Amino acid sequence: MTPVHRLLGSIAFVAALAWVPVANAGDAQKGLEIARAAKDRDEGFGSYRSQAKMILRDKTGTAVERDFIALALEVKGDGDRTSIEFETPLDVRGMTVLTHAHTDRDDDQWLYLPAASRTRRITSGSRSGSFAGSEFSYEDLVGHIIEKNTYEWLRDEPCPSAPDRMCYVNEQRPKDPDSGYSRMVAWIDQQDYRGYKVEYYDRSGALLKTLVSSDFKLFDNKYLRPTKMVMSNFQTGKSTEMRWSSYDFNVKLTPEQMAPYSLGQ
Repeated sequence: MTPVHRLLGSIAFVAALAWVPVANAGDAQKGLEIARAAKDRDEGFGSYRSQAKMILRDKTGTAVERDFIALALEVKGDGDRTSIEFETPLDVRGMTVLTHAHTDRDDDQWLYLPAASRTRRITSGSRSGSFAGSEFSYEDLVGHIIEKNTYEWLRDEPCPSAPDRMCYVNEQRPKDPDSGYSRMVAWIDQQDYRGYKVEYYDRSGALLKTLVSSDFKLFDNKYLRPTKMVMSNFQTGKSTEMRWSSYDFNVKLTPEQMAPYSLGQ
């Protein structure tokens, strides 16, 4: 997964969304197994550096572009450490979000603001807020931590935008009472566990936004990544697109480089 997939974390049609089957123990166990298999498929990368462009569009279609660098570091026995640092335009250059995901306690997030040379902690209660004016929230950047959700397998059906492939349709519900979501529904390829689509529902249960991933490429002959991701907000009419141009899996990051005191250096 890309940092945003990884941060984000790591993923039926409209008519079908009104139907949610009654879950049983088998559905819950299968849902958990699917989530674990998808996460396990991406383990072992160590660390990487990637380059991407963010395109923010308002409801009229007017676009603003930003370039950023994303870093990710696996931590044995815990969640990943990840960061997103903007390079352009000048008014956001250097702005960085650093995330330390955890499996057994609250995640840590910090935002570095270069104009003030200041780092502030992002509190649990504010993680549902917009990240840098995009349709991604700070919560989305934390990533997929198996232990922090419950799961239900809903059904199997052809994958969105790839009808020749079959997808698991898997639901996850956050355990965190401060989450901005009541549930997420993901379409996960049964062959190689690529995530095609995730739908996010707000706390009232209404559809809030959808993440669609496409243009998958194999990097380093090992890591399958989408090079295009679009998050569309159905309540505001806005969208945010991310286009990934490169990955370097040979970069060797250290915990010190992914520590809050390193921000701005």
